[in-house]
Amino acid sequence: MSYETAKAAFADWGVDTEAALDRLKTIPISMHCWQGDDVVGFEQKSGASGGGIQATGNHPGRARNPDELRADLEFAYSMIPGKHRLNLHAMYLDTDATPDRDAIEFQHFAPWVDWAKDQGIGLDFNPTFFAHAKADDNLTLSHPDQGIREFWIEHGRRSRDIAARMGAALGSPCVNNIWVPDGYKDTPVARMAARARLEASLDAMLAPPQDKAQMLDAVESKLFGIGVEACTVGSHEFYMGYAIRKGTLLCLDMGHFHPTENIADKLSSVALSLDEILLHVSRPMRWDSDHVILLNDDILQMAQELVSADLLGRTHIGLDFFDATISRTAAWVIGTRNMQKALLRALLLPWTALESAESALDYTTRLTVTEEFKDMPFGAIWDEFSAREDVPNGQALIKELDSYQSSVSARD
Repeated sequence: MSYETAKAAFADWGVDTEAALDRLKTIPISMHCWQGDDVVGFEQKSGASGGGIQATGNHPGRARNPDELRADLEFAYSMIPGKHRLNLHAMYLDTDATPDRDAIEFQHFAPWVDWAKDQGIGLDFNPTFFAHAKADDNLTLSHPDQGIREFWIEHGRRSRDIAARMGAALGSPCVNNIWVPDGYKDTPVARMAARARLEASLDAMLAPPQDKAQMLDAVESKLFGIGVEACTVGSHEFYMGYAIRKGTLLCLDMGHFHPTENIADKLSSVALSLDEILLHVSRPMRWDSDHVILLNDDILQMAQELVSADLLGRTHIGLDFFDATISRTAAWVIGTRNMQKALLRALLLPWTALESAESALDYTTRLTVTEEFKDMPFGAIWDEFSAREDVPNGQALIKELDSYQSSVSARD
């Protein structure tokens, strides 16, 4: 179907496809660096694995250094319509120096900022509280040892400083997201003590003031993980309360809740108490396994809630998945484009008619319209968006993905 025919079909329902395309073009998605190298990072000195972070598979082509990772990212961005962002973890520093986590500085990430300027993209940041000898107990900011807590507090402070300088250099606020793996494998007897230590550590870490025009603090909860099956110190309830009291962003990661919880449903609830929200869009399979996101009901409902509740201007959309059984660049491209497709479908729904039917308690019309819209020619609108942004679709996309994968398959 041609774009003009599809445009007319949507117009019959009162939907302006041009307005939807214009809006979609302005929505940046923060693509995560760690898909490209299986969450290994580029530290010259490191410790243990820690934190329940694990990428499975041995598909060829893993990026081994910052230059290879940036080349892979550039290719991925060229296959994705629009201008986006990069979400960088502190373990991805680019330097010949060997600072420990409590000694990292902006200079260790300056090449990433220079590259981002050249690419015309923004950067987001994350302190790395895992994959280190001082995280081997699966306790960091809540550790009973004050020395270990102080080490991680300093790491967090430095990460905030780095994020603020990134935001200043690029003219776009850098979201600095805090997630710690803290918890217990078996049932603890002093949960309150651990959570009090976590709160005090966060307070100390966030105490130095930062300009919100340059850096935004976010805190991220989790249900459980490997090695912390019995208790996660930074639970959803802990961080929701903390974010509301302290004025930080709250990060909702789709893999960090019970499998039956609808994360889309949480958006309007927390938005009543928070100025801004951070999303980590992922696809859990039985637990926080971070599969590449599909254009499935979970993603569609998330996008619909963002549009219907008018939350796009208050929500930072980031991705969080990693799969080493498939081409890493293809994973980025497929996942990011699926998030965009979900947003486009949400922008193309007849919200005025749907909301009018719902307020009139006319649930029959609401159901009929939503079901009829499943047959609408969304694909033709996406094809037009891709053509305007000069990125391929269909077999042409597969050819580009296969060609690039072939070019990096010889990496060790």
